Amino acid sequence: MSVPAEYAWLTVLILVPIIIPFMIGLLLGVIVKRTVKLVMAVSALVIILVATGYVSLTMQDIYDKSMDALPGLFDSSQGLLGVIPYVSAALLIGLGIGLWKG
Repeated sequence: MSVPAEYAWLTVLILVPIIIPFMIGLLLGVIVKRTVKLVMAVSALVIILVATGYVSLTMQDIYDKSMDALPGLFDSSQGLLGVIPYVSAALLIGLGIGLWKG
């Protein structure tokens, strides 16, 4: 079954703007979920190492390292805000499914 030529442009105009943000949302959801899992695992490892005395960390060390890393992270993320269609309902649905099932 094929789409008649006079309706083919409707497919492009309607489906592509819905599918692309949905796919971006799915990918973002999977990436965010796996990143959160990785951060939690590394945090648990650091907590165990500090509790057992293998690593010595102070609040000042953590503050200094975060003040070195966070400005660069913030600057690199500013470019993504203009690219990601975060107001699209399809993106939000894809993000939710990606976080849930990813």
